[in-house]
Amino acid sequence: MIKISHKIAFSVVVGGMFVIASLLAIAYEKLDLGLYVIFFLLALYLLFFGIAAGRKFSSPVYKILNRADDLDKGDMKARVYLETKDEIGELAKIFNRMAEELERSKIRIEDVEKAVDIKIKARTESLQETVSALEQKVKNRTLELERALEELKNTKNIIKQKESEVVSFKKALDDLKTKIEKKGKKDIKESEVIE
Repeated sequence: MIKISHKIAFSVVVGGMFVIASLLAIAYEKLDLGLYVIFFLLALYLLFFGIAAGRKFSSPVYKILNRADDLDKGDMKARVYLETKDEIGELAKIFNRMAEELERSKIRIEDVEKAVDIKIKARTESLQETVSALEQKVKNRTLELERALEELKNTKNIIKQKESEVVSFKKALDDLKTKIEKKGKKDIKESEVIE
C-alpha cells in the first residue's frame, strides 16, 4: 500500500517536472549551463517540496489513524487534537465524539455488568440459604425416619416376645385345662363310686 505522503509528493514532483520539461522545450536552443544548473536545483527543490508537502498533508491523517488504532486496542482515552479548520479537522472532531461515545458505552456496560453481578450474587446467596435449609430438613427427616425405623424394629421384637409369651401362656393354659378336665373326670368317677 502506497502511503498518502508518497502520493502527494509524487503528484507535486511530477507536476513540477512537467513544468520544467515544458520550459526546457520552449527555450531549448537558448539554454546555457547556468540555466541547466538552475533547472537541476529547481528539480531538487520540487522533490524536497513534494516530500515536505506530502508529510504536511498526511501528518493529521496519520495522527487520526494512530489514535483509531489505539482505540481499537482498547484505549478509550485516545483522542485527536488538530488545529486545522479543514475537512481533516472536522474528521478529528467526529473521531473524538465517537471515541467519547464509545467510552461512555463501555462505562455503561461495565456498570450494568457490576449490577448484574451483584444481583446474581444476592440471588445465589438466597438460593444457597434455601438449599442449606432444605438439606438440613432432609437430614432432620432422615434422622426422624431412622429413629422411627429403630422404634419399629424394637416394637417388632417386643411383639415377637409377647407372641412367644402368648404361645407359652396358651400352652400352659391348655395344659392346665387338660389337667382340670382329667381331675374333673377323676372327681366325677370318685363321686360316682361314692354314691
